[in-house]
Amino acid sequence: MFKEKISQEAIKKMQNDPEMIRNICILAHVDHGKTTLSDSLISNNQIINQKLAGKLKYMDSREDEQIRQITMKASSITLFHQKVQRLTKEQKEAGVEPNQQLYKINLMDSPGHVDFTNEVSSALRLSDGALVLIDVVEGISPQSLTVLRQAWDEKIRTCLVLNKIDRLILERSMEADDIFQHCQNIIEQVNAVISSFINETNMQKYIKNTGTTGSGDSSDDEDNEDEVLDNESKFFYAPEKGNVAFASSIDC
Repeated sequence: MFKEKISQEAIKKMQNDPEMIRNICILAHVDHGKTTLSDSLISNNQIINQKLAGKLKYMDSREDEQIRQITMKASSITLFHQKVQRLTKEQKEAGVEPNQQLYKINLMDSPGHVDFTNEVSSALRLSDGALVLIDVVEGISPQSLTVLRQAWDEKIRTCLVLNKIDRLILERSMEADDIFQHCQNIIEQVNAVISSFINETNMQKYIKNTGTTGSGDSSDDEDNEDEVLDNESKFFYAPEKGNVAFASSIDC
């Protein structure tokens, strides 16, 4: 949490440096926690009180959104994020001070209801990256598949957020080992979806390169196959790769 106000000079410096600016979109099925996560990030910038996070629904600024309790229009807000350098054990022992870099984040909260898919597309086309939230109790829902597909079509790199971990404890009374296995299963299911996208894209590239839907025996066919299958692993989610995050209730 930012304890001090960011100076106008620092803000102007970031605005003039595109490398310090990121446009990030939050994607999810309806009621999987997008707006609550947005509230939490906003409270981290001291724009709202942390006690109001999840209750205020700051990004749902329209009256009809507050009445219906769903996001209907994509909305954005500028936040700041301080990235702190990770030090090795040797660096810590040597007393090395970590470098800190301030980034300007244009955060976009998008609707999760299927009727407002066009709002998601608009937000994605303005984004550098996206957070895909999945409620760990409900799992992959229809709109989860839709937003994953939209992000893939727009060539947006995403981070998977397994949300509402506290529900597995409070509602399912699951033990640590069971929670681990449950979360691992969800990640594998999402990776299976991504794999289907990769296979489809590879087939389209193969057909374009060879002009045929059949498989040949020539070395050219083998070269084309190697080309379309290159670097597949970068699209899959795994906690050790840093593209999976876990979130729960603030009060848990």
